[in-house]
Amino acid sequence: MSVETFLAWKILPRFMMLIMTLMSWRVVEWFMSLPDPTNAQAGLVSVVTGAMTGAFAIWMNHEGK
Repeated sequence: MSVETFLAWKILPRFMMLIMTLMSWRVVEWFMSLPDPTNAQAGLVSVVTGAMTGAFAIWMNHEGK
């Protein structure tokens, strides 16, 4: 596979988006399984989901170009 083909298929950004999606999913699953979550744990989930939202918006903007 040539470098041009690799870049044209945008494999790395798509792989990173997949990994971020899985990470976000696992964090939410972890949080929902806690018997008595604290404010710090809720803050962590909020930051992770907020970062995912931002990353998804940037990724979608670049995919449309």
